[in-house]
Amino acid sequence: MVATAATSAFYPISSLSSSSDPKIKNTKIGGRTGNLGGFKSKSVSSGSLQVKTNAQAPSKVNGSSTGFKAGDDFISSHPRTFINQLPDWSMLLAAITTIFLAAEKQWMMLDWKPRRPDMLIDSFGLGRIVQDGFVYTQNFSIRSYEIGADRTASIETLMNHLQETALNHVKTVGLLGDGFGCTPEMCKKNLIWVVTKMLIMVDRYPTWGDTVQIDTWVSASGKNGMRRDWLVYDCKTGDNLTRASSTWVMMNKQTRKLSKIPEEVRREIEPNFMNTAPVIEDVGRRLSKIDDDTADYVRMGLTPKWSDLDVNQHVNNVKYIGWILESAPPPILESHELSSITLEYRRECGRDSVLQSLTAATGTDSATSSAAGVVDYNHLLRFDDGTEVVRGRTQWRPKFGNKFTILDHISADHGI
Repeated sequence: MVATAATSAFYPISSLSSSSDPKIKNTKIGGRTGNLGGFKSKSVSSGSLQVKTNAQAPSKVNGSSTGFKAGDDFISSHPRTFINQLPDWSMLLAAITTIFLAAEKQWMMLDWKPRRPDMLIDSFGLGRIVQDGFVYTQNFSIRSYEIGADRTASIETLMNHLQETALNHVKTVGLLGDGFGCTPEMCKKNLIWVVTKMLIMVDRYPTWGDTVQIDTWVSASGKNGMRRDWLVYDCKTGDNLTRASSTWVMMNKQTRKLSKIPEEVRREIEPNFMNTAPVIEDVGRRLSKIDDDTADYVRMGLTPKWSDLDVNQHVNNVKYIGWILESAPPPILESHELSSITLEYRRECGRDSVLQSLTAATGTDSATSSAAGVVDYNHLLRFDDGTEVVRGRTQWRPKFGNKFTILDHISADHGI
């Protein structure tokens, strides 16, 4: 059947059937006459060249009858049908399937939006949602330009990572509108988030080449506030490096006044709240006010650069820490490292602002603090007219407390 179909695809049936001749003729080969075992030939003229061809089934094979008589047309007994005239569709089907699967894979890569809360990822694959959709986790590698003279990440680097995970969290759960961390309903009502308080405790600073994991989540804070917490881990050892907790409220972008949380916004954000205690317990200790008379160190003429502004046209929260450290005593910067910081934001700072940074020792060195070498300072950022912008308190520990740990960590990683 297959041979017949293949033959019929190249030779017309009529030409083959017409080759049957009841009279069996001999074929001359090399001047001799011979019978090719039942395959008879018929002379076909083609100019000066003559070729005799004919195919005929033998009537007997090994003395037994085959059922075909000499002169019967073997091909004509197997006529062409619709089935054996169809082309081979398998190759075309395989090509179509391959194209379809490739297109589906590309579409799945473009359509990154999650289908299940426990498998949420951001658009660039940088982080994911875990713990029933409440906690956002993301890894960061400490770059060479993010470390300071001590070969450890700076406090500004850590703050930038915290801010990045907060925004990626909002974006991943689908609540990022046109604003900087604003939900769609907040954008409609010209509302933005502003931080009012920030607490950070650093157990150990990561070094160059370390990879850290940052987990963040949000909770309710009173009736019109939100609390965001962070935990920073060393991916290699699993040690907790940093804890941070912050309080946020809403402000009208046009009037620059604080606002209550509208019900439409509350319905957007409350499903993402966790009912957990803060990672740093705020004991409610009031930050002391300092002035020119009580300040030990003063730095004046601080102005923001264009790169210090965020999309809401006020100074980025991280910049305030740098300004506070501008008035920290140089001997402390050389011999100690920042172990904790508390910031209370009171005013926003714009592009044309001119600030002063004031620092004063607390004068409450206890016997334990003195023995451990821990030093506390109060800080104040204010405008030239005396209006307060940020109050702060810092605690410093001697660098030698973690010096050998850091050196051992670097030596182990670099084979020193």
